[in-house]
Amino acid sequence: MTRVHDEAAIVYRVAAACLAYPDAEFISDIPELDGALASSKHAAARSVREFFAATAQLAPEQRTSAYVDTFDFTNRHSLYLTWWTDGDTRNRGTALVGFKDRYRAHGFDFDDAELPDFLPAVLEFSALARTDALLLEHRPALELLRLALGDQGNAYAAVLTGVCATLPGASPKDRAAARAMARGGPPRETVGLEPYGHLGMLPLLTGDQR
Repeated sequence: MTRVHDEAAIVYRVAAACLAYPDAEFISDIPELDGALASSKHAAARSVREFFAATAQLAPEQRTSAYVDTFDFTNRHSLYLTWWTDGDTRNRGTALVGFKDRYRAHGFDFDDAELPDFLPAVLEFSALARTDALLLEHRPALELLRLALGDQGNAYAAVLTGVCATLPGASPKDRAAARAMARGGPPRETVGLEPYGHLGMLPLLTGDQR
């Protein structure tokens, strides 16, 4: 685990917004979200900005349709991280409790509007708590989702590429390598936890690097 720097935290916050349902608020915030990454020279920021460029001409109804088609009709693009590791087994319930425990350990309350392993929520937490621990522990899931989206030429692949680029080491080139990464086991958080407050939706403002 590392304590993430400001640029990575901004990538997580913007990526969280991109991977949530594209409602009217998100659409109105796109210039601000893109602008928050514009000054960064980090490869992760450039990748996420590719998503904005690729979808710039979409009408609002096209955005919502693309999101639903990508994430709501198939588990092959699941945004729920424990699905990739535990599927629909009883182990998944234990894993979900683990996410809530991690949030509480950092002083956050999870409102149960979504499952706690929902990637936008995990990214939001990672930005606020300035830790990449959960992302590292579930990196195989992130990489498999990145590969699945990339294989279809889906614009959302750029967002996952950006998130993975903030993590140490190179991304696996294919599914076999990602699965081998999973077999190696997740890293463990061994340092002290710091309280940060309530886990709610973030005001994603340009230049706001708290």
